[in-house]
Amino acid sequence: MGRFAFTDAEAAEGRRLWESDPAIRAVFPDLAALTQATPAELATRIGETKARAVTAYLRRHPEATVRAEGSTLSLARTRLAESEAAYRRGDRRAATDLALSAYLDGVEPMEPALGARDGALLRRVETAMTDLRVSISRGAPAQEVADRVARANALLDTAERALAPEEADNLASFLGAFTILLREGLEAIFIVVAMIAFLRKAERPEVLRYVHGGWVAALVAGGATWAAATFFISISGASRELTEGFGSLLAAVVLVSVGIWMHGKSHADAWQTYIRDKLSHALSKRSAWFLFLLAFVVVYREVFETILFYAAIWSQGGHLGMLAGALTAVAILAVVAWALLAYSKRLPIGRFFSLSSILMAILSVVLVGKGVAALQEAGWLDVHPLAWIPRIEILGLYPTVEGVAVQLLTIAILVVGFSRHAAPKGARPAS
Repeated sequence: MGRFAFTDAEAAEGRRLWESDPAIRAVFPDLAALTQATPAELATRIGETKARAVTAYLRRHPEATVRAEGSTLSLARTRLAESEAAYRRGDRRAATDLALSAYLDGVEPMEPALGARDGALLRRVETAMTDLRVSISRGAPAQEVADRVARANALLDTAERALAPEEADNLASFLGAFTILLREGLEAIFIVVAMIAFLRKAERPEVLRYVHGGWVAALVAGGATWAAATFFISISGASRELTEGFGSLLAAVVLVSVGIWMHGKSHADAWQTYIRDKLSHALSKRSAWFLFLLAFVVVYREVFETILFYAAIWSQGGHLGMLAGALTAVAILAVVAWALLAYSKRLPIGRFFSLSSILMAILSVVLVGKGVAALQEAGWLDVHPLAWIPRIEILGLYPTVEGVAVQLLTIAILVVGFSRHAAPKGARPAS
């Protein structure tokens, strides 16, 4: 056994070299290259001392070459090492681009699988990658950048161990599929149900087909996206983040305007005026297609995210558990939709508009926060952390200056809009 010809210290040094130097990993692109190489041949390429250390490590851990061959996390390690080297050379632009590539090309493809296995670990990895980019952008000392890289590599090791069981059991697949679809589906359900309930209150059933057409088209587009991503193209991490980011911001802009409009119709005089004019411009063909677009954007954003997670879960096994989790989430979402529609029928029109406007306002703030965070992860927006702000994903709250500032601006617009469309004194509540 060749492994006993080397010391533990050499093996430890070999691991450090293997994980930090992409040029060394390039010598052994796969397991076959390892079995065919000799220490003497390697010494002619990287030097005798390094050759002994790397050989010591790989003979004890030959699976490292398999890991490098099959996991995008290996690419993340390579990009991190290259980013650190570029930063030490004084090339901050290259260091920034390489750090971003480490996340988008190395970590992002593994996010769905890791999120299903260990969501808290995924958030720590994301934070470590963001912290590295922040240190590079502000010109931190080289040692601080090196420490950030080491921290990220340590978390990648932990992530790889979490992903090590290639076959997920049915319980893990059930929980992953259930929680993902329920989480992504609730936002879309709230918005689509509010539109359907509004059209019923307005006695405009002929426009309902535009709303139903919007969410059905989103499901069809989602299916086409899955097919394309599975058989024809690879959806890059940047494409995913940009789709989520711009989709969230577009939906947020629409929800702000709809929320302010609904608030203005929550008193009797405004509602009665709207009713008198409803057969004219108020719900024209253009408005109907606007509702179609809103339903499509809101649902497709959630479908796009869910498809990527489901594809990752499916590839890990536990297919029966995944299907059961998805069907259970669909059943719960259907019950939630039915309950909301039934409840909205009993609400006085003024109360309905008041609650709907509040819901739209809250969702717009959440979506704008998520949109900014996605664009930051894609490298389109700078990141300035706020250590004293907690990260609350369900509220779209991320501890960055940019995210918090845009959310505060959205809240300010909503407050001004609601104030300008407040019910006049003495107005009767709509009923």
